Amino acid sequence: MNLYYKYRIQAAVRLFKAGKIDYILVSGDNSTRYYDEPTTIKKDLINAGIPADRIYLDYAGFRTLDSVVRSKEIFGQSSITVISQQFHNERAIYIAGRKGIKAVGFNAKDVNVNYGFKTKVRERFARVKMMLDILIGKKPKFLGEKIVIGA
Repeated sequence: MNLYYKYRIQAAVRLFKAGKIDYILVSGDNSTRYYDEPTTIKKDLINAGIPADRIYLDYAGFRTLDSVVRSKEIFGQSSITVISQQFHNERAIYIAGRKGIKAVGFNAKDVNVNYGFKTKVRERFARVKMMLDILIGKKPKFLGEKIVIGA
């Protein structure tokens, strides 16, 4: 089990059960029929007690930029809570701010230094790429039809 994933699921469940969030927008990669992150996450959230009708799936969340922009452009959200580890929340909140979205982060439990070493190195490159994407005005890979949350 990926500990980043496990702790993010636990954090989302904790926020929902505490009444801090009403809906969960699950964003992830579904680039092939054999790889479907959003559906897997939804199943785990349901197994943890989140009602299925409170979970919305974004199948085109290939990267953080895509997920954040699509939360506004496709799902109509002007204010979001990003549930992830601190290092990832920092990047997502920065992107949101640049895209006119009010965002706060809820920091899921982090992993120990040895477990997360490769991810921390990858994050350095992801931040550089994010800055370049912001500078050139990079758009999400896909947009599409609007989906109303809570309808």
